[in-house]
Amino acid sequence: MLPELALVPDDRRLEIEREFDAPRDLVWTMFADPYHLSRWWGPKGFTNPVVEMDFREGGHWHHLMRSPDGRDFPIDSIFVAIVPPERIAFRNAPATGEAFGDNPPPSFLQVLSFAELPGGRTRLTLEAHFDTTENRDAVARRGFREGTLEGYDKLAAHLLNI
Repeated sequence: MLPELALVPDDRRLEIEREFDAPRDLVWTMFADPYHLSRWWGPKGFTNPVVEMDFREGGHWHHLMRSPDGRDFPIDSIFVAIVPPERIAFRNAPATGEAFGDNPPPSFLQVLSFAELPGGRTRLTLEAHFDTTENRDAVARRGFREGTLEGYDKLAAHLLNI
């Protein structure tokens, strides 16, 4: 964990965990390689026609998620920490624009941890850290947990085709 995150109270965090039947290095690559990331990122039915990454600490990540009804959601993030193949931390920029309606996602930090498990499996833990409880609640209302888990279902299916 990043040392400064120990100071974030529990009421400003969300955690999501998922295990994959794939080695840690391969699961890591699914996040580090924009080709693979574009194939599975986002909730069910969403696509990623644009994924641009400068995969390094301080690097920029821009992607455009397209909903099943054709609406585009541009998202920009900065990589805060990268420790191959153990951890990726990034912070999204606050979302603006009419695509997000009256509940745009606030800026928050996401920390992905990749744990090697016996049998060539991987445990992925996502910790989302928010500046306020209100921001956490707003992201939860947007369906962050459900959408993330749908994305992980897409990742699991993608891993089967590698």
